Amino acid sequence: MNFIISDEAVALYKKEIPLIKGDSVRLYVRVGGIGSGGFSVGIIKDQPPEHAFILEKQGITFFVTEDDFWYLDGMSITYDEDSGYLDFANPKFSQLDHPES
Repeated sequence: MNFIISDEAVALYKKEIPLIKGDSVRLYVRVGGIGSGGFSVGIIKDQPPEHAFILEKQGITFFVTEDDFWYLDGMSITYDEDSGYLDFANPKFSQLDHPES
């Protein structure tokens, strides 16, 4: 399991959620409902369970549970300050909202 979160993306999460040093957040597969459809990355303050992949950046613990490895493994999360949007990319999938291996 491997994923990347850029320093700019971490700074945005710290500002918007807000997060402070020592906080933990879970990244997970979020499934859209009727009309929105597809998959995306959700994030929530939480504590990592025993079997989780953990990445620490800027004093924040980001983690993924085993159930979500399939989607987040290989993902990179970056933030483009010019557009004001987070960018999610995973070379395993041509479309992240409707992933097919």
